[in-house]
Amino acid sequence: EWDRPSSDWKSEEFLAWLYNESPVRETVVVNDRWGSETRGRHGGIFTTEYGLVHSGEGLETTGNHPWEECRGIGTSFGFNRTENLDSYSSAEELIRILISTVAAGGNLLLDIGPAADGTIPVIMQQRLMEIGKWLGVNGEAIYDTRPYITDKSQESINPGVNKNIFFTKKGADLYVILLNWPEGDVIFRGIRAKPSAKASLLGSSGAVRMRNPGGSLTITLPRLTPDDYQLAYVIKISNL
Repeated sequence: EWDRPSSDWKSEEFLAWLYNESPVRETVVVNDRWGSETRGRHGGIFTTEYGLVHSGEGLETTGNHPWEECRGIGTSFGFNRTENLDSYSSAEELIRILISTVAAGGNLLLDIGPAADGTIPVIMQQRLMEIGKWLGVNGEAIYDTRPYITDKSQESINPGVNKNIFFTKKGADLYVILLNWPEGDVIFRGIRAKPSAKASLLGSSGAVRMRNPGGSLTITLPRLTPDDYQLAYVIKISNL
C-alpha cells in the first residue's frame, strides 16, 4: 500500500462490505493502510512505520487522532539473517521510543521476528526482558495513561520541546518521565500542585521533596544509589 493507490487494492469495495455486511461490522477497527493516498488521512487508527508515514514524512495529526507506531526490534519486520548487532535498537532506545510514543498519545506495536524454527532470537528476548523489567517498575506511567499537554505558556513541559522529559497523566496523577538523571532540582514553570499533592520516585524508597513557589513546581529527588539505576526515571505526582 506504500506506492499503489487504494483503487488498485479495491479498498473502497472491501471497506463497504466490512462496515455494512461483515459479521464484525459493529466492532471492527481498521488502520490507514489502504493505498498510497490514505496513510495519515483515512482510518480508525493512523500508523507510522519506523517513525514515517511515507519516505521522509512523519505524521502531523498524532495529537488529534488515534495512532500507532509499528517497528521491528531490528531494521526488518521478521527474521533477517543479514542483520548484525548494529542493526538492533538497544533496550534503552526501545524504552525511549515507547515513552515518547505514549507521551504523544500513541501506541507502540513492536514486531518480533522468529527464526525458521519458531524460536525468538536471543537478542530479541534480551530486549523484551529489559523492556519488561523497566515496565515492572514504571508501567503505571505507561499503561492506561493519556498525554499531558498544556497551553503555549507552558511550552517547557510539552512533549517534544524538552527531548529528555516526557509527561503522561492518569486521573489526578501526573507522571514526569526523565530520560536522564537530572543535575540538581527539576523545575517546571506553570504547574500548580494542590497542597495535598505528593511526589515519589517509582522504584525508589527515597524521599522526594516538592514545593510550588511562584507558580513553578520544584522537585528535589533523593540521592541515586546503584540499586536505583534505571534506563529512564519516573516521578509520580499524586493528586496534582
